[in-house]
Amino acid sequence: MAALATLVHMRPSRLLLCAAIALVAVPVPLASAEPPPSDRPVPPPWLKMADGMSQPQFATADAIDEVAFVETTVDSDKDGKKDRVRVTVERPAVAPGAKVPVLFEHSPYRYGTNPNAPNHNVDVDRLPQEDIRPNGPAGDGRTRTGKMGTSAVDTDYWVSRGYATVLGESIGTAGSDGCPTVGDMNEALAGKAIIDWLNGRAPAWNEAGEPVTADWSTGDVAMTGVSYDGTLPNMIATTGVEGLRTIIPISAISNWYDYYRAGGLVRAPHSNESGTGTNSFQGEDLSVLAEFVQGEDRLKKCKAVTDGLRTIQDRHTGDYSADWKERDYLQRANGVKASVFVVHGLEDYNVMPTAFASWWEALRRNNVPRKIWLHNGGHGGPQGGGYQQTLTKWMDHWLFGVDNGIMDEPLADVQRPAGDYVKSADWPVPDSRDTTLHLSAPNATDPGALRPAPGGPADVRQSFVDKGRELNTDKALVPNPDTANPNRLVYLSEPLGKEAHLSGTPSVSVKVSVDNRFAANLTAVLVDYGPAGSTAAPVVVTRGWADPQNRESLDASKPIEQGTEYPVGWKLEPDDHVFAQGHRIGLVIVSTDQQFTLRPTSGTKLSVTPAGSSLVLPVVGGLG
Repeated sequence: MAALATLVHMRPSRLLLCAAIALVAVPVPLASAEPPPSDRPVPPPWLKMADGMSQPQFATADAIDEVAFVETTVDSDKDGKKDRVRVTVERPAVAPGAKVPVLFEHSPYRYGTNPNAPNHNVDVDRLPQEDIRPNGPAGDGRTRTGKMGTSAVDTDYWVSRGYATVLGESIGTAGSDGCPTVGDMNEALAGKAIIDWLNGRAPAWNEAGEPVTADWSTGDVAMTGVSYDGTLPNMIATTGVEGLRTIIPISAISNWYDYYRAGGLVRAPHSNESGTGTNSFQGEDLSVLAEFVQGEDRLKKCKAVTDGLRTIQDRHTGDYSADWKERDYLQRANGVKASVFVVHGLEDYNVMPTAFASWWEALRRNNVPRKIWLHNGGHGGPQGGGYQQTLTKWMDHWLFGVDNGIMDEPLADVQRPAGDYVKSADWPVPDSRDTTLHLSAPNATDPGALRPAPGGPADVRQSFVDKGRELNTDKALVPNPDTANPNRLVYLSEPLGKEAHLSGTPSVSVKVSVDNRFAANLTAVLVDYGPAGSTAAPVVVTRGWADPQNRESLDASKPIEQGTEYPVGWKLEPDDHVFAQGHRIGLVIVSTDQQFTLRPTSGTKLSVTPAGSSLVLPVVGGLG
């Protein structure tokens, strides 16, 4: 059985096709400081080791199982009592008096979820932010349903090696008290309490109501999990809780705004692997997720809390707010005292690549000991490639204090499409540099070009009409780039004289107007096209979204005038991709992205001035 993240995940994800990844393999040490030796765990004399890794030595049939209810410092349901959270412990039968470290997974998905939690309606007559104009009214609607699964830890693998596993149930879920508050400080502090209990700083009781301590614990804790279960380690680590030695967040959120919003737009996590049909997570949001994880039994009790989430999530403007900031762990990364092993899929369009890339950069700025493992799949953990061995060495180093050389390895392991991995000194690849391609077009209708220098007529404007919910972007608007299409714009580079390795976060800046409405979706799709006349299917590399009303700030929508041109810039999702020699780089600009954005009725007209618009690509060695 695979360990940790390779079992069952929170959701499936769409797997985009990917070209070969070429990385620079430069073996350099981790560029961050470890704790001094006096603060590190000391390997116990009983630990069985081989090849730098702990080995199975304890019979799992002899493992000791316990249940405890840990008192937290929060009262999420406002009943006047501190919430208690339930944990299930499985630990090896070590010699009397011996203590063991802990692998802790906290989750809101243990059992008792509510599959009938209704999603918000994403098929709208018009975008709700259309009302953001002089004398505009407001409106919104809800229907649809969605469901999720669970994640799991392979307790046998870790218990046999001398680790205890602790499976926690987040506040307002399963057997814990309270109401789920989805990503805020209540959840962080409630999870922190379990680590405090493992270190003797918080009280707990068993199922009979008797006080129980974790006197079997060394107090050295690792946290892990997939998706929401991986997000909890991120948020708890920002508290700087003593005893949390390391976290392994897998497909984890680092900023809930980036999970449910993008560039001011209400945007959905994507789950449909084929890219066709209805995305089952369109319309999910903070309130929907709360209703799902709390289960049906808590709907009445937690209604006020859930209604509060429904208000603060603001599906009307899509703006960033103080409530989103509380769920933004990037601005609290300076509180992280644990090391971090980031694991993510490059094609994860559920928890988007922005989540790992922005978290990785925040950790870098704060000199957090770190490592990153990027696989070529979607939502969930990797398989093969030496990941399990690397993870075990990481755990043994940080929880048992084993000097096994893991901290002398390169920071990044990135998977090629064929399945093999290449090591790199960092990610993005250190010699990746921003390269600007300028948009141009010969006339108002024909496909345009991406040029290394500005060129083409300065007065050309190109228009297209949004088809709203009617067209799937990848199937209807990305193909046939050499042909004009009234529902999209496309700009193509010349065939590449050499392969181009993209590593990092692309961005676009366009001069755009909305000609007959007061709001519009704005979507950019980066595409790998074969040479002209090629029958090879185009490969969607990455994409990104923006709200023209948030052209100046994510914090505040600003009305737009019909037909008035504005410069709008936004980032696409980070990626690592190689465009082959002879291929063409393509930028497709559309409005509604059927599988991701709100879906208005068709008819919104947008116009772009290519001159003064550009695409920036982080490329290793430039374009040729």
